[in-house]
Amino acid sequence: MKLATLKDGTRDGQLVVVSRDLKTAHIADGVALTLQRALDDWSFIAPQLQALYEQLNAGKAQRPFDFDPKRCMAPLPRAYQWADGSAYVNHVELVRKARKAEMPESFWHDPLMYQGGADDFIGPMDDILLESEEWGIDFEGEVAVITDDVPMGTSPERALSHIKLLMLVNDVSLRNLIPAELAKGFGFFQSKPASSFSPVAVTPDELDDAWDNGKVHLPLRATWNGALVGQPNAGVDMVFSFPQLIAHLTKTRCARAGSIIGSGTVSNKDSSKGYTCVAEKRALEMIAHGEAKTPFMKFGDTIKIEMLDKNGKSIFGAINQQVAQYTPPKAR
Repeated sequence: MKLATLKDGTRDGQLVVVSRDLKTAHIADGVALTLQRALDDWSFIAPQLQALYEQLNAGKAQRPFDFDPKRCMAPLPRAYQWADGSAYVNHVELVRKARKAEMPESFWHDPLMYQGGADDFIGPMDDILLESEEWGIDFEGEVAVITDDVPMGTSPERALSHIKLLMLVNDVSLRNLIPAELAKGFGFFQSKPASSFSPVAVTPDELDDAWDNGKVHLPLRATWNGALVGQPNAGVDMVFSFPQLIAHLTKTRCARAGSIIGSGTVSNKDSSKGYTCVAEKRALEMIAHGEAKTPFMKFGDTIKIEMLDKNGKSIFGAINQQVAQYTPPKAR
């Protein structure tokens, strides 16, 4: 099943069911007005959405319309929780090695995770609005899951059943703001602006056998200014699976329905697979040559993040954005 949220002038948008080929959609107002409402009562509402999905794919839906990703908000325009992990430890190791910092051994068996801003996600084709290029603008291609209610103390074995939907993420980072923030010892804040998500969120069964052991075994494609710069496999070198990340999150707290957990930047040890964030490319340059040559993003740059199935068909639709300059409101 594939679900999206359309812009309708409200904060939480209108839930729609999207066909498997991403060509048509159907409003789900007779079932649930919003995706959060569906997640709050998933066991009751999901079968109704599934029935509508099957009708849509069979050409039997009553009021189908053309699906346009430009009309999409993030599948969950605001969420109760956005917890982003760093499951690809290769990425962490490269970035630390580039600045000649030792990586603690614990990073290989205790996941890194930060709690991001969940109140203001942006849509898959919305501009990335930022005030200054000097902040070191970077994209980060990730996979994320959405859960139902997850009890505190949930094991990885039990966590798998709580994953209801998956989507792609562009976790925008401001690299030049990160060092000063981390030096305070209190984590990311200003260096992590609003994240964007793929047009649709999909149930795990849509991935067929690519969804295995809580990992997505498909390449994640990053295209920067029209050039494919990376296609690392999201199932390779993922040290911590999504169930392990969820277990980490819920060690001392519950995760409520609508919680989003991110994988962190998808990264493979095989550097020929390219990169899904500029920082990793710069790290490789620093390790090899002593300095970074690839600049961060500029105003006008575009980034496209997408995942294709084994037949070359888009699964989630594409995040396709442009970086643009933001003008703050004038003081009154």
